[in-house]
Amino acid sequence: MFLFRKREQRLTVGEARARTSGDRPEAVLLDVREKSEWRAGHASGAVHAPLTGLTAGAALPEEAQGRPLAVICRSGHRSRQAARILAARGAQVKDVEGGMNAWAAAGFPVVDERGNSGSIA
Repeated sequence: MFLFRKREQRLTVGEARARTSGDRPEAVLLDVREKSEWRAGHASGAVHAPLTGLTAGAALPEEAQGRPLAVICRSGHRSRQAARILAARGAQVKDVEGGMNAWAAAGFPVVDERGNSGSIA
């Protein structure tokens, strides 16, 4: 179960991967980096919603609506901001510590916009 406790605001990349992958993931991995960063490389299976759009009031992509969210960016700064915005909208959300830099360093898959091996921009 995707429980939220005040002292437990962030997820490690390992926790995020475990909660957002598999046949029946309990949460959606939401990447809030900008389009050029997303195109260069993102976690396989992640959903894209740039922070600039969220800040401007954009709705979440359909596949992320009403689901617990694990929010990721490049290093963890923007995901914290996005998590605050989304929590204020009533979402169940945590941000991912270390972002895509930590994801790639852990050896987790990164794909580009075509599904090929990607890189962190």
